[in-house]
Amino acid sequence: MSTDNPMQGDDRGGRGGRSGGPRGERSGGGGGGRRGGFRRKRVCKFRTEKIDYVDYKDVRLLSQFVPERGKIQPRRLTGTSAKYQRKLQVAIKRARFLALLPYATD
Repeated sequence: MSTDNPMQGDDRGGRGGRSGGPRGERSGGGGGGRRGGFRRKRVCKFRTEKIDYVDYKDVRLLSQFVPERGKIQPRRLTGTSAKYQRKLQVAIKRARFLALLPYATD
């Protein structure tokens, strides 16, 4: 074995790290940060409208936080505070159980 390349006997390839696999070298866009434009900071709807109690019977309010697929939207998308996100989650689950909201739409 010659000493020209220190990684010559290694099976990992020339870079010394993993290559390929499910998270191998990526091409195209996707990740990274924001490009252009200005994104306004989301604020908690419940705090701005001074809603203390998230009612499971208020289907119009709850349906704003559940898209067509039926999954509950995360805080980072809705801007809801942690306190109200927990209350919202319980209210949506109660409304689903009582068939006021669908679990999923076809």
